[in-house]
Amino acid sequence: MTVLTASGLTKRFESTCAIDRVDLVVGEGEVKGLLGPNGAGKTTLLRMLLGLVAPDEGTIELLGHALDRSGALALDGVSGFVEEPTFYPYLSGRANLEVLAELDGAGAQTRINNVLAQVELTGRAGDRVGGYSSGMRQRLGIAAALMRAPRLLLLDEPTSALDPAGARFVVGLVRALAQNGVAVLLSSHQIGEVEGACDSFSVLSRGRVVWEGSAGRMLAEAPPSAYRVATSDDARALALAHGQQGIKAERSPAGELTVQADDGALDPFVLALGRADVAVRRLELSMSPLESMFFALTEHAPRDPRVFGAGS
Repeated sequence: MTVLTASGLTKRFESTCAIDRVDLVVGEGEVKGLLGPNGAGKTTLLRMLLGLVAPDEGTIELLGHALDRSGALALDGVSGFVEEPTFYPYLSGRANLEVLAELDGAGAQTRINNVLAQVELTGRAGDRVGGYSSGMRQRLGIAAALMRAPRLLLLDEPTSALDPAGARFVVGLVRALAQNGVAVLLSSHQIGEVEGACDSFSVLSRGRVVWEGSAGRMLAEAPPSAYRVATSDDARALALAHGQQGIKAERSPAGELTVQADDGALDPFVLALGRADVAVRRLELSMSPLESMFFALTEHAPRDPRVFGAGS
């Protein structure tokens, strides 16, 4: 079942076209990643989907209701936030949720304990939000969204400012919601933080969708992984790489050995180095295939000269 359908969405701010004829579809239980660099139009698009900004052109249908004709009815069963969620800093996390529940009604008060447990904030629910970390405020924002028992959840950069453990927690929570049938549209400018959560992706660049498809298709179309390699003899390692199938190596501007490896090609290369008495002192992933795909699609190559191909 389709729970979100957007067709031909366009939004202009004076001479700037922030969203340019965007189509978007999200199905029940699907997690769709809305990817793009900062300024790509992700937040503007989410604002339109939540009814906070009216599109200049195009249509939005949420859970079978047209947003422009059905008004608030179209948002029944829809929840989420745009940009960083904000709360009363002098109130506790629980008190903030109680204030929101008063406004929301529809049994929201009865779900406070459950949503606090879902985001693992039960033990800190009585503390003032002003003392919360960025990650805790993000989790409280998700808890506030879940109080509506949504069938469609729209989250704007929910892993922003989180440490790796916090980002993994959000990914796990999103996957658990999807398994219970909740559709999730998850925006991010960091594909590495959300790739484990998403079934499909829509990639925005300068307000337009430049790629859309399943996570499997993106992985199949993605460039090879890129690695930083340090050896006991980089010159010899570079020469050996030229004879290895599926391996492309060069020195970066910083003088490091950088390697692109097709699927299954890295292990034979490392073994070949060992047979040639070249010790591998460091081998680290500098860019995953999906990250490489993201940068290629959005034309925002990383500035770190150590990453393979930067500046070329």
